[in-house]
Amino acid sequence: MSPVFAGVLQLTALVAALALAYRPLGDHMAAVYNSPRHLRVEKVIYRCIGADADAEMRWPAYLRGVLAFSAAGVLFLYLLQRVQGGLPLSLGFASISPDQAFNTAASFVANTNWQSYSGEQAMGHVVQTAGLAVQNFVSAATGMAVAISLVRGFARSRTGDLGNFWADLVRGTVRVLVPIAVIGAVVLVACGAVQNFSGIHEVGQFMGGHQQTNGGAVASQEVIKELGTNGGGYFNANSAHPFENPDAFTNLFEIFLILVIPFALTRTFGKLVGNVKQGYAVLATMGVIWLGFTALMMWSEFAHGGPALQAAGAAMEGKETRFGVGSSAIFSVATTLTSTGAVDSFHSSFTAFGGGIQLLGMMLGEIAPGGVGSGLYGMLVMAIIAVFIAGLMVGRTPEYLGKKIGTREIKLAACYILITPTLVLGFSAASMVLPDALGSMLNTKALGAGAHGFSEVLYAFTSGANNNGSAFAGLNADTPWYNTTIGLAMLLGRFLPMVFVLALAGSLAEQKPVPETAGTLRTEKPLFAGLLVGTILIITGLTYFPALALGPLAEGLS
Repeated sequence: MSPVFAGVLQLTALVAALALAYRPLGDHMAAVYNSPRHLRVEKVIYRCIGADADAEMRWPAYLRGVLAFSAAGVLFLYLLQRVQGGLPLSLGFASISPDQAFNTAASFVANTNWQSYSGEQAMGHVVQTAGLAVQNFVSAATGMAVAISLVRGFARSRTGDLGNFWADLVRGTVRVLVPIAVIGAVVLVACGAVQNFSGIHEVGQFMGGHQQTNGGAVASQEVIKELGTNGGGYFNANSAHPFENPDAFTNLFEIFLILVIPFALTRTFGKLVGNVKQGYAVLATMGVIWLGFTALMMWSEFAHGGPALQAAGAAMEGKETRFGVGSSAIFSVATTLTSTGAVDSFHSSFTAFGGGIQLLGMMLGEIAPGGVGSGLYGMLVMAIIAVFIAGLMVGRTPEYLGKKIGTREIKLAACYILITPTLVLGFSAASMVLPDALGSMLNTKALGAGAHGFSEVLYAFTSGANNNGSAFAGLNADTPWYNTTIGLAMLLGRFLPMVFVLALAGSLAEQKPVPETAGTLRTEKPLFAGLLVGTILIITGLTYFPALALGPLAEGLS
């Protein structure tokens, strides 16, 4: 069987699995967030945190809940790392330095999981399980809660109420993420992923010599890392490590976990607004972009172009032989079009155009299908922009799902889409003029050109601000400058957009729905899905093309 045909078969199997899970999971999540009752375990949690789960919140109160909970998470995770040296099961590792502890705390709370450290050489079992793994659950549930609040903004009329953050957070964790994670962890353990609290062992190597390795609660963290579109690996090699990702089946299973909730949330959206066709339109937009990017990536890597051919004679350079080119390309697109950041191959070793596809996928705002929750609310904001553009073309007041898109709504949407480019381009520009920051480009001289070095820096801040977490690993990001600035980019890139999303949700929830007329734009039709795809690509292209031209495009054409 040819590698190309094998890659196509894997993609077909993945699409079939996602299609089978789409309706039941989407309907389940709609029922979870619409349920009038609380489970017993949820009531215990509400009593412990002192929350009234039945109290409706307007957008400022909902936002305060999001920010307060996230700030507490950053502080707790920072302190846990700073005292690691005195904790049990620390494996003898020292406490984490202040700048790296801040970077890691910001990373995991922001659902980014950017790692400027080697997991098996820095983090003990307590930090990994009680700190990082817990944030993998609750950061994903926070994104889902914000997405549901925006959906309620469209669904509700003249109330301004968006539900209750604490109820949405707990339900998303207890009823959605935990059950799937338990099943997924059992699958991974059955397929060979490790799950223990072993210490450090010295093992022999096939080619002679010895190396040290340790185990950990890997399978349980691996499944939520993918399911919650987090991405941080227990080991430095991430999902290329056989303890995390043993074989080709688990590789495909992990891709499925990455994509299943973001895609299924479009069904949840359609159910909650009372029109499943609207969900299908959003799904079609996400699917067209994802399949298009996957096809481009597979073509780029199978064509064997760029530095991979020059260095190794094939596009397998930097890729796991267990997975091959096709599976690595599918995994790469899945992670960079979501806010996952997990890797089963070395992104910096992809062809120049392949690296550009990864960058562009993140620059879209990771909305196809995007992160858990963040992909849906990002796509809905882009839908508002598309409706506004269509309204300008026909001279009508734009409407979406029965709500008028007025001056306030479009200003909030515009602010949302401007935040991330400002962070990415601003921090990248600053890094290109500071000598210490330039010194982190370890392989620029080896490549004989600065284009790849610039791509490394651009990739780092694109990944951080978009809450992805993957990296072009030729950049040494474990420095005070990058730990601090990428940490800031992750926090600002995560929570500033949420401010505008919740303000937008509140504005929409205060409106009275307007009836459809003959001139109303039919947003459930293929024409609107095409308009939405075009809007996303044009806005991203106009924003980032100059930077891409200096990085991957210059490298690929040289």
